[in-house]
Amino acid sequence: FFMNSRRKFLQQSSAFLAASVFAPRFLSAQTFTSRPVGIQLFTFFGKFDQDVKGNLQKIADLGYTEIESAFSMLPGFYGMKGKEFKALNADLGLNWVAHHVVGAPLKPRPGVDMSRFPKMMNLRDDAQQAVDNAAEAGVKYLVCANTPIETKDEVSASVVTLQKTAELAKKAGLTFCYHNHDAEFKVVDGQKAFDVFSSQISADLLKFELDLGWASKAGVDVPALFKQHPGRFPLCHIKDFDSEFKNILPVGEGVINYKRIFDAAKSGGLEHFFVEHDFPKDAFESLRISKKALDAIL
Repeated sequence: FFMNSRRKFLQQSSAFLAASVFAPRFLSAQTFTSRPVGIQLFTFFGKFDQDVKGNLQKIADLGYTEIESAFSMLPGFYGMKGKEFKALNADLGLNWVAHHVVGAPLKPRPGVDMSRFPKMMNLRDDAQQAVDNAAEAGVKYLVCANTPIETKDEVSASVVTLQKTAELAKKAGLTFCYHNHDAEFKVVDGQKAFDVFSSQISADLLKFELDLGWASKAGVDVPALFKQHPGRFPLCHIKDFDSEFKNILPVGEGVINYKRIFDAAKSGGLEHFFVEHDFPKDAFESLRISKKALDAIL
């Protein structure tokens, strides 16, 4: 508790005990709000690289305190070595917590020229390098951003990749997580990818970064999922959707009941909360609205 005296410690302990006995709802809120709120930099895809330091400063100015990185058009981590990027974040009062890497080479979308993109590291082919880079940078979590799961064979191949990466990550002192979209909760060839990953890879090796928005779109009862897999969700993504779950919105402008989800946060083991908005019209405006809504909810 870092108290300066035993008397202050006892006073604090007495106040804490009273709060726990007489105001459990207040205690729950206080416990949650002590958790820092961060952002996933994919929110700025294609734009963040243009002014890395300036954009990080704006993120800090909005009141966010944690960062989760993703793919960059620049080499390394947004044009820097891992330790350099971590030091830059620290100088701005930001904590770089996690990094995203795709599970396998992305399938080109129609009309998208992939040749204009630099080589994108993937865990199927580059697991050891991805783990080494993250460990050297000093982040705590390495996250699989997505992986092929359109067929039963793809899911099986992804299990192999995730298992291998998880073992390497553990040896390096990292926690390995899998980030979902809605597809992981859809039945394909008689199975759901999430159920396969969570049952075939031990909880000691594989945790999850639950994207609360995509899971809600898939019809998942998030608090029930937390109870089914207690403590397995140290990370989460926060986004909102319109009533038809077609368009992503800033947090608070959609239909997802985040208060209900956050009330169950402890059972899921949530420790880090990253706001993400895929391809917003104005990333900073979306983050401003989301932060204001989260502050009100909490």
